Amino acid sequence: MHLDHSRGYTLDEIGHVDAVIPWPANERREISTGRAMAAISTALQSMKSDIVLVVGDRVEAFAAAAAGAIGGRVVAHVHGGDRALGQVDDSLRHAISKLAHIHFPATAESARRLLRMGEDRRRIHRVGSPGIDGILKDAAAWSKVSRRFPGLVRRRYALTILHPVDSDERLEQRRAVGILRGLRSAGIRQIVVIDPNNDPGAAGIMRAWREAGCIRATHLDRSRFLGLLRDAALLAGNSSAGIIEAAGFRTPVIDIGPRQLGRECAKDVRHVDYSGVRGAAARIWNHGWPRRSRGRNPYHTNGRAGAAIAEILGRNMPKNKLLQKLIAY
Repeated sequence: MHLDHSRGYTLDEIGHVDAVIPWPANERREISTGRAMAAISTALQSMKSDIVLVVGDRVEAFAAAAAGAIGGRVVAHVHGGDRALGQVDDSLRHAISKLAHIHFPATAESARRLLRMGEDRRRIHRVGSPGIDGILKDAAAWSKVSRRFPGLVRRRYALTILHPVDSDERLEQRRAVGILRGLRSAGIRQIVVIDPNNDPGAAGIMRAWREAGCIRATHLDRSRFLGLLRDAALLAGNSSAGIIEAAGFRTPVIDIGPRQLGRECAKDVRHVDYSGVRGAAARIWNHGWPRRSRGRNPYHTNGRAGAAIAEILGRNMPKNKLLQKLIAY
């Protein structure tokens, strides 16, 4: 998505980039994934990479993991063992886990799931989620958020992030319109929407946002996004940010539909179908006195997940033993 002009072409925000792998937005995903595997393999060979570090369950991560594992490189996987229905996400995540040689699960339950999948205990290092490292410090001050969104009132708006579950654009557009209707009927007047990812069906959601007259962002840098999430009255949608990051700010979450189905989350995340948005939003909005969340974040350990991953990968590990992998039962 960093190469997708409709999502802001955010490549420059990453920092130093050694190789860019083309990924045409208008090509079928199975074709793009196959082409990317070949191109990633070439890039890894050129850079003489020892380790391929991938995160999550996206097709890009699967392409990199497959290229690395088949090419005889150590594959390390962050957020293995999680569950989330998505479109093909759950299957891709577990496929990556079987390709990986080192696992960095975020939660205790995810670590146990990897063990039940037959992964060797010595390969599993529970570190927490690097996505929440330093989020309190990194979140932009409200003054910076409000400059990006003039007129927005702190703790008086709903933040909405909706990704497609089905490839049917009209269905996804109707769902998005219904969510906005539910939030407004609960009494929330200010709604900030962030454009969806580029999974099939996303164009329908984007049409709904364009036509609704909401406060809309195609893309936000991490600092502004975290500040916006921190000071929202609630987050509504089906983004993993509602499962992982929101609990770090005690921002209430309405998780809508099946995309995050099965995912471990704080106990007070409200799971609803598309028709249940109004009731859940009304309970949080509380007649204009929004309630805050009190749930414990299961993805938090000590706030140093990234440092722990770097330290483990920096050890002098015998490559041959890592690559020789058998199912553990």
